[in-house]
Amino acid sequence: MRALLSALMVWVAVATSALAIPVRIKDLADFDGVRGNDLVGYGLVVGLDGSGDGMRNAPFTEEMLASLLERLGVNVTDEALRSKNVAAVIVTAALPPFARSGSRIDVSVSAIGDAKSLLGGTLVMTPLKAADGNIYAVAQGSIIAGGVAARGDAARVVEGVPTTGSIPVGARVEREVEFDFAGIDDIRIALRNADFTTATRVEDAINRDFNKALAVTLDSGTVVVNFRGLGDVNPARVVGRIENLLIEPEDRAKVVIDHKSGTIVVGERVRISRVAVSQGNLTLRVSEAPVVSQPNPFAEGETVTVPRTDVELRQEPGIGFVEVAGETNLSDLVDGLNSLGVRPRDMIDILKSIHSAGALHADLIIE
Repeated sequence: MRALLSALMVWVAVATSALAIPVRIKDLADFDGVRGNDLVGYGLVVGLDGSGDGMRNAPFTEEMLASLLERLGVNVTDEALRSKNVAAVIVTAALPPFARSGSRIDVSVSAIGDAKSLLGGTLVMTPLKAADGNIYAVAQGSIIAGGVAARGDAARVVEGVPTTGSIPVGARVEREVEFDFAGIDDIRIALRNADFTTATRVEDAINRDFNKALAVTLDSGTVVVNFRGLGDVNPARVVGRIENLLIEPEDRAKVVIDHKSGTIVVGERVRISRVAVSQGNLTLRVSEAPVVSQPNPFAEGETVTVPRTDVELRQEPGIGFVEVAGETNLSDLVDGLNSLGVRPRDMIDILKSIHSAGALHADLIIE
C-alpha cells in the first residue's frame, strides 16, 4: 500500500528541533538594505524565421518597428510594414544589491503578441526601468528560447514554451542604487519565516559570538543588530560574520494539501491524537438511452423519441472503522495513515476530517 500512495502522494519530513540540522542565518533571513530591485522594459526581437507577430493582429509591433527604423535614419512614413520576423516582447530582470555601473545581469524575454516562437531571435537595445521610472539597465543580445515548435499542414508539435527565453548576462547596469552601507549604525535581520523561537536563537547566537549584547529581538520576524557597541568597525565585515553563524530553526507543525496535484506534505512535528476513521464511497451513475419509436410502413402516425433513463446507486464497501493511534514520530504517523488503505484523494478528505475533529495537531494549509 505504501508503494501505491507514494506514486501520487509526496510525504516530506521537515527537519525541526529534535533532528534539526544547523542552518546559516543568511539562509533564513534577509538583511535590511541588502536586496535587489525588479526591472522591466518593452522591446523588439528581430531575426525570427517567419515566427514573429502578425502586423495586423499586433499593431503595436508595427508602430515600434517604424519608430526604431526612423531613429536609425530610415524613413518609413506611410509605409505598410508586413514583416513576419519581428516580435514585441516584455523584458524582465532583477538588479542585484550593490550592483555597479558596467556590471552585467541576466534577463528574461516573453512575447506579448501572437508570435509563434522566439527561437533564433535577437533583442534590440531595450531600456529597463524600476518602479521609480528611472532606467537602471539596458538589455540586448541573442535569445536562448525555452522550447521549440514545428508545424505542417495538418499537425503542430510544441516542445516547452518557445515564446519565452532568456539572455544570460544580457543587460548592462547603467545606474547604481545609492546606499551608504558603510555609514549605518545598525541593521535589521528579517526572518523569512517569522517565529519567536528562531528569532531569539538568532539573537543569542550573535551575542554569544561577539560576547556583547549587540542583537535585540523586536518581534517574531525581526532582530536588530547595533554596531555602536563594537567601536570603529566595518559594517560589511560584521554582517559577513553574522550571516555565517549557525542556528537550529524552529517552525510550526504543518500539513500542506495541493488539491490540483493530489500532493500532501506533512511536517516532522505533525501529531495525530488517537482517533477512529471510517471511509467509503457512494457512486451515483445516471445514463440516458432514448428509444426512437416510428409507425409501420405506410401506416399513419409520426416518429417520436421516447426517453429512457437508467439510474444506478452503488455503495462501495470502504474500509470500515480503523484506529489511528497517537504517534510519536513521522514514520509511525505515515504507517498509521497508510494502514487505512485508501487512495491519495481520499486521504486528503480524511486529513481534513481529522483536523475538523480536533485530532490533527498542526496547521492545515489547503492550496
